[in-house]
Amino acid sequence: MKEDPANAAAAPAVVRLFLVDDHPLVRDGLRARLGSMPGLEIVGEAGSAAEALALVGPAQPHLVLMDVGMKDMNGIELAALLLQQQPQHQGAPHVVMLSMYDNPEYVQKALQVGARGYVLKDAPAAEIVAAIEAVSAGGTFLSPAVSKKLFRNQTPRPLLTPRESEILSALGRGESSKQIARDLGLSVRTVEAHRQSIKRRLGIEGQAELIKYAVEHAREFGGQG
Repeated sequence: MKEDPANAAAAPAVVRLFLVDDHPLVRDGLRARLGSMPGLEIVGEAGSAAEALALVGPAQPHLVLMDVGMKDMNGIELAALLLQQQPQHQGAPHVVMLSMYDNPEYVQKALQVGARGYVLKDAPAAEIVAAIEAVSAGGTFLSPAVSKKLFRNQTPRPLLTPRESEILSALGRGESSKQIARDLGLSVRTVEAHRQSIKRRLGIEGQAELIKYAVEHAREFGGQG
């Protein structure tokens, strides 16, 4: 099988990042934190939904770091508009939400509209960097604090994307990352990124614990995706 086009281009040599936040000081801080990162180029920024809708397309970013609580439009609604404007198979950027709110409802809505990550604004800079790296590699990322809150309040199944559910089910059947990659038409690197994302979402630490969870819950995830 051929690799999915979206995953084949998921880890560019230089990640083009676009910042969306209605507070100039926040954008300045993000630029200062991220601008000197090797392998990352900030290609534009917007302070409103209207600016984002006009500028993201021409800037051609790989990833948009998007504030949730903007004044003119909720960032989750804006993310949905951006992703509708340019579907993923046409090169739409991945979206990572940046938020002050760890409300599980916000997180679920963000994931439902197509966001690939959700990071809290008070998180350490290393967490934002980890989110950028995970999503750029084709995976997903939730701040650990967000993931734990979701896991406490929800059943495990809604936490995972259909692709992650497929991979968890395959792990429960004893398949290796190489086997899963071959069966799903993905790269091994993309499968590994999904495995890391699954562990973060479910609050699981090691590989052995992940396999144990996959075996115990295989039936729950086997039919999804």
